[in-house]
Amino acid sequence: MVEMKVEGLTLDPLTNMPIIILKDLTGAKALPIWVGIFEANAIALEIESISTPRPMTHDLLKNLIHTFKAEIKHILVNELKDNTFYAIISLVINGDTLNIDSRPSDAIALALRVKAPIYVDETVIEAAKNIELPEQDKGKAEEKEDLSKWIDNIKPQDFGNL
Repeated sequence: MVEMKVEGLTLDPLTNMPIIILKDLTGAKALPIWVGIFEANAIALEIESISTPRPMTHDLLKNLIHTFKAEIKHILVNELKDNTFYAIISLVINGDTLNIDSRPSDAIALALRVKAPIYVDETVIEAAKNIELPEQDKGKAEEKEDLSKWIDNIKPQDFGNL
């Protein structure tokens, strides 16, 4: 497992889909995860410390976890299958650890709210290097290659706000 942090959010230049960029603590490894706009918004709200008048879904989950005196030990992006990332939320309640299946975007949004560590399985990082990137036109191999190069060379200053 490699500990990572949310480096930022950006938009895929080909599809305009939001991408969460995770980077390891040394900055040597990056993992882009394509997400929906609502999921990206939930993460952006927390990154920017923007509070909403009423609890959003991930805030509700945080409140429930706190109310039941449980804690999120960590989240783990543990699998990449058919271009879909999978994650688990490791929840400790009454001394028992439960691993709960989750979409990575939800697990990350929750981890940010409760200040839990974010881990990615090393095999996922390796497999992501060969991920079939989303495209609008399957015939645009050059754009796909350009996007792969862009992802490999992402720097923090490249990020904008969603």
